[in-house]
Amino acid sequence: MTTPDPKADLLRYLQDARDALLWKLDGLSEYDIRRPLTPTGTNLLGLVKHTAGVELGYFGDTFGRPFFGENPPSWWYTQDAEPEADMWATPDESREDIAGLYRRAWEHADATIAALPLEATGHVPWWPEERRETTLHHIMVRVIADTCRHAGHADIVRELIDGAVGLTPGKDSMGPGDRAGREAHRRRLEEAARQADAAG
Repeated sequence: MTTPDPKADLLRYLQDARDALLWKLDGLSEYDIRRPLTPTGTNLLGLVKHTAGVELGYFGDTFGRPFFGENPPSWWYTQDAEPEADMWATPDESREDIAGLYRRAWEHADATIAALPLEATGHVPWWPEERRETTLHHIMVRVIADTCRHAGHADIVRELIDGAVGLTPGKDSMGPGDRAGREAHRRRLEEAARQADAAG
């Protein structure tokens, strides 16, 4: 049995979630990666943009390692930013720009993670003053949870767009069966819901 490496374990789960989220853009049109598919506007490219910002803030500013320096983009977490600006892409923000920013955010975060011990302290500028001090360990857990949550959003949005499901290419994490079998299963669940509603 190998010696446990908690930081490596956390980083592996973070990278799995990053890869899953970014993969959801593959093979889709510009329209499909941007269009809102929930009443609150959830869209695939916006999820990637938001998650890039999360990593840059938590692994950058929190530990005195700002990525943007003095010239953050207009959607960064400032009082001047438009509400929800980090949750959607403007027409002039390309898929390549946002996906590239996300990959650079990984590199910046990974450098912070490599440079600091898990017990290293940082300060989250946008948290209330009384709880701004935190540790790298706490931030890693928080960002993993946030990234996994948004990867789950992306799973659902992508399935609504073209029916594609799965954690990674070739690993759909679904039970056996084809599309027709899944549709029959969905109809069965719909009928069960109607029956329960009628009985209630």
